Amino acid sequence: MNRRSYLKSIAILSGVGAISFSIFKGFELTKPFNINDLSGDRLLIAELVEIIIPETDTPGAKAAMVHDYLINVMINCNSAKQQRKFLSGLEDLKDYSLDHYKKDFLKCSAAEQYAVVEYFSTHTGYSYKILNKIDNKLFGAPFYTKLRQLTVEGFCQSQLGATKALAYDYIPQTFEACIPIKPNQKSWATK
Repeated sequence: MNRRSYLKSIAILSGVGAISFSIFKGFELTKPFNINDLSGDRLLIAELVEIIIPETDTPGAKAAMVHDYLINVMINCNSAKQQRKFLSGLEDLKDYSLDHYKKDFLKCSAAEQYAVVEYFSTHTGYSYKILNKIDNKLFGAPFYTKLRQLTVEGFCQSQLGATKALAYDYIPQTFEACIPIKPNQKSWATK
């Protein structure tokens, strides 16, 4: 076999592989789903957001009711494509927990729950940024990326997050454009 025909066959096989993967992903995202199933996973989502922002000397994401915010935003503010991707990721998380620990995620120990979330955080997306951009555009943001984004967003917008975890000046006395941050000062809640 000469070099040209070998390179052609490699290119054709690569193209066929990419097309078949895209068809598989497209088929997976067109399966029927019920977004109200997300409300049934309220306790699971509450544990996931608490793992991302745990309670320390400041309140955690569960105390700030971030899980309700996340469910509300997913149901009312995201496309059907993104909703399917999130529900699919939630099912993958449940399956991973059952496969590796032989029990439901909520029944796992704190260390096991953290390990499951750590697995999904390290296996999110591709190593090339361009592939991540294409995947996000075609199929929506990955499950863990969306979970983390909405958790941080919901926590920073909650009353507990803005007043207890961040520096919040309810009635500013004067406007100062640039204020130097003092040592050990919290980030500002309002910018």
